[in-house]
Amino acid sequence: MKKLALLFAGLALFATTTTACNNDDENTAPEVPLVGTWQPLAEVRTEVDVNGDGFSDQITYSTCQQQGRWVFKENTSGTRTTFEESGLPIVCAQTSNRTFSYIYDKSGKTIELKYQGTVVSDKGKITRLDADAMNLMIEDKTDPAVYKTVTYSFKRIPQ
Repeated sequence: MKKLALLFAGLALFATTTTACNNDDENTAPEVPLVGTWQPLAEVRTEVDVNGDGFSDQITYSTCQQQGRWVFKENTSGTRTTFEESGLPIVCAQTSNRTFSYIYDKSGKTIELKYQGTVVSDKGKITRLDADAMNLMIEDKTDPAVYKTVTYSFKRIPQ
């Protein structure tokens, strides 16, 4: 009986020493906030139908388009400003300034953007978020026979 008690005491000591040294805080990267001002750099549009046929197009934004900004504020609101080249001579002009609210789930990396004046919201995932860059993938599920996504690549604008 004493040997059994010693065995359990030894196992308890072993379990305590191995779990006490396991510090998960040292291995986790610091949390990077979504809040901030983001400059759009490019987008990738992907479309795949139920047969598995599909394509992806990468669109690198022009210098004019890169003047756009997506601003995510602390109060879960934001703005999206876009610029396009137009006219002759060609000028860079603001084409839209949309207000939105958003819900961001940090653990699942999911995001929902609800633009003012629209019924259907954009839903997707943050596939990359670090101090300098973000990739935001928006899924379009309006047609069940075709899977569509647009993935935007951003650079953080320091404030």
